[in-house]
Amino acid sequence: MPDDKLQLQLAQMKREAEERDAQRRAQTLGSPYLEPERISLNLEALALLDEQTAREGHCAIIAARDKKIAVIAYDTKYSKTKETIKKLEESGYGVTLYVVSLSSLARILDQYRFVSVTHDVISGSVNVSENEGDTSITIDKLDSIIKTKEAITAHLGLGKLSSVMDVILLGAVANRASDIHIEPKENEARIRYRVDGLLQDVTDTLPRDVYRSIISRIKLLSNLKLNIRDEAQDGRFTITLKDKPNIEVRVAVAPSEFGEVAVMRILDAGAISLDLKDLGLREDDLVIIEEQLARPNGMALNTGPTGSGKTTTLYAFLRHRLSPEVKIITIEDPIEYHLDGIEQTQVSDKGEYTFASGLRSLMRQDPDIILVGEIRDKETAEIAVQAALTGHLVFSTVHANEATGGIPRLLDLGVKANSLAPALNLLIAQRLVRRLCEKCKKKIEPDAETQEHLKNFIARLPERVDKKAYETISLYEPVGCEYCNNSGYHGRVGVYELLVINSELQELIGKEAGQREIDQKVKDGGFISMQDDGILKIMKGMTTFAEVEDSTGKIVWK
Repeated sequence: MPDDKLQLQLAQMKREAEERDAQRRAQTLGSPYLEPERISLNLEALALLDEQTAREGHCAIIAARDKKIAVIAYDTKYSKTKETIKKLEESGYGVTLYVVSLSSLARILDQYRFVSVTHDVISGSVNVSENEGDTSITIDKLDSIIKTKEAITAHLGLGKLSSVMDVILLGAVANRASDIHIEPKENEARIRYRVDGLLQDVTDTLPRDVYRSIISRIKLLSNLKLNIRDEAQDGRFTITLKDKPNIEVRVAVAPSEFGEVAVMRILDAGAISLDLKDLGLREDDLVIIEEQLARPNGMALNTGPTGSGKTTTLYAFLRHRLSPEVKIITIEDPIEYHLDGIEQTQVSDKGEYTFASGLRSLMRQDPDIILVGEIRDKETAEIAVQAALTGHLVFSTVHANEATGGIPRLLDLGVKANSLAPALNLLIAQRLVRRLCEKCKKKIEPDAETQEHLKNFIARLPERVDKKAYETISLYEPVGCEYCNNSGYHGRVGVYELLVINSELQELIGKEAGQREIDQKVKDGGFISMQDDGILKIMKGMTTFAEVEDSTGKIVWK
């Protein structure tokens, strides 16, 4: 261990000496010196000069805008370097020249291996072709976590490092993963997929060199800075599959103890094609939703944590109202899915176009329906409320645990109670629970106590629920099979609670009543909570008590 520490110290001293030498050369040559941490590479710029010319000329293009380029070089007086610069200037480029150390130049030249892969990488798109000659890399051969892990191991064993990334991406698609997590450890790295809301290990023995290569490729695909390793970066890229729709991937890279953590969120285009009836709403809830969406103005808010399906629900609302006679505009952060026939705008990373300023601007474009990705501050909340009061139908989300919690949340943000009360039409809260695998679920008989609880539960439901549909109780338990990766579950379904703002609730809101008082009024009015909806789905054989309790808390029978 002491020897290792000494070697690290010696290596650090050597690097520092090399950089000092580069600084002295820069002064002698009359060109500015560029520190390693300030070298930000643009792959499209690097590709402007072919690799052979760059290596022979001991230089590389690291940035380009119009016909102005930034070039790094080890020795600006070297004949081959001067020759390369002259040719660039003769081609119409305005060259800014920087002196760098040999290590910095070597690191940049090493990035040519990504340029040679395909120019699709530069444009933020990766073409993942299923190789007919290698059946281990086709989607139908990666449709389980075990098969994906075996394929990664096989490609590593054969030295096919360039295929490992393809296997990771195809395996995620085949296993219906919503996220891919790449997490470094001290000597290796781990890959996990989030499937049906739960993380599952794919491999925890990914070699460090392969991990570093994968992180670099992800950054290139996402147009992130390769040399920035101590700051969080966000980007996105597209997976192109033959004879299949393109798949958008959102990327978040952040520093950690042993390297950079990368999370790739796979945006399922199928989510935006869902109709209202596909969301898992009961028939009586579906009637309420359709009535509220038919209103010409007002506000419908969705509450729930990240990953609870709020975006999918709101997009289904937009699809339901989509028609040539209706103008729909959105302001999102970021735009996750692109919807035909709808004008979508995105919040600016630099803060120049915020939810508030964007919403104010959209109001001048005469929309009928506005979707605001999230109400998170007083200004946005006030403008959204005014939009709802002046003839617009507004959809948005707000942070709250229950539907009733959306009201005090907006009041806490500073919205005036006498404005909020007439503006609100509907509050929704939702969670996602895992759906039992239809191929292996096993029917069970409830014990006498559970049967009694369920009968009393049905008896107290409001009249709008079709109680006859629940006279036959069908309870099931998970088993596990190859189709569901032996989890017993396959897919997810939403559990919902809907709060329609009637005159009594408007009066309470106007009085700035607390959530406890609002909750009591709601319960007296026959409110059906998310947990109640979950129990009804249990009785239909869709999910289990464990899943509902995990999402909504311990069931308290009344």
